[in-house]
Amino acid sequence: MLILDPIADYLTRIRNAQMAGHAIVEIPSSKVKKAITKILYDQGFIAKYKFDEESGPFETIKIALKYDPSTRQPVIRELGRISRPGLRKYVKAADLPRIINGLGIAIVSTSKGILTDKDAREQKLGGELMCYVY
Repeated sequence: MLILDPIADYLTRIRNAQMAGHAIVEIPSSKVKKAITKILYDQGFIAKYKFDEESGPFETIKIALKYDPSTRQPVIRELGRISRPGLRKYVKAADLPRIINGLGIAIVSTSKGILTDKDAREQKLGGELMCYVY
């Protein structure tokens, strides 16, 4: 299957798994997806992750989704793509958006790697706005 936008596919797989109430979602791996997964884990949006190299010819990422213990609602309320292959969105460090007044994060691809909007703002780096999470 040909995937034209692998980041949108990654976000959609997480969104669909949460709507179905799955505990774990398996996603084809890439360097960018690994970096986004690490950010989601560091920010507390997912419970665990594992980069699985023994799952056949291609490496995969297994993500344990996080749910609220009392309401069983997913921790990730919304997940969206900002920059797409047909319309890239680049911003300067001063113009980085604040997602829900700082409660959410924007993931930015900078010259120093993939960072959250807060880290990019601190390092005064602009770049491509990849997606947002809250």
